[in-house]
Amino acid sequence: MSKPNLKIGFAGTPEFAAAHLKALIEAEFSVEVVLSQPDRPAGRGKKLMASPVKDLALEHRLPILQPETLKGADTQALLRDYQLDVLVVVAYGLLLPQAVLDIPRLGCINVHASLLPKWRGAAPVQRAIEAGDSETGVCIMQMEAGLDTGPILYSDICDIRPTTTAGTLFTDLESVGPKALIHTLEHLEALQSSAVPQ
Repeated sequence: MSKPNLKIGFAGTPEFAAAHLKALIEAEFSVEVVLSQPDRPAGRGKKLMASPVKDLALEHRLPILQPETLKGADTQALLRDYQLDVLVVVAYGLLLPQAVLDIPRLGCINVHASLLPKWRGAAPVQRAIEAGDSETGVCIMQMEAGLDTGPILYSDICDIRPTTTAGTLFTDLESVGPKALIHTLEHLEALQSSAVPQ
């Protein structure tokens, strides 16, 4: 199947997000701009450290924005300039105001590390393990103003074994999530028209 010609923005910060950005780059999607949280002090010397997503974006010479907030008119205007078809959000860590959700032609989609509506919000991986769930997965949803409340476009399941830890589950989901994201982008408009409300 031929890949749709989408102008994609990507917003993410940790290693989990970087795995998804890497998949987009390897699948040769057109990533126009990358958003990541500002560099933060880390380690003993409290030296400013770039996020894994920023490091990957720099490696591939992709434009990077690191606003403290997305509420500012200047940042929103910069995003508009890219004329994005869709903004992919993975563990970004900043809230997207409605003005930003409305910028891309096909809206914003989020990769969430649980089978929604279970375990909305932060730490879904840890919550699934603590609850003794036998499976979890990844949901790709259309974003709305509410926290993890948007309609589900696509999901894929991942087993939780008795020996599974948060670390090993993140690793499992880092292989499930990118495949689910690529599938979603390849069929985005069809999936949007048949999205399942939560």
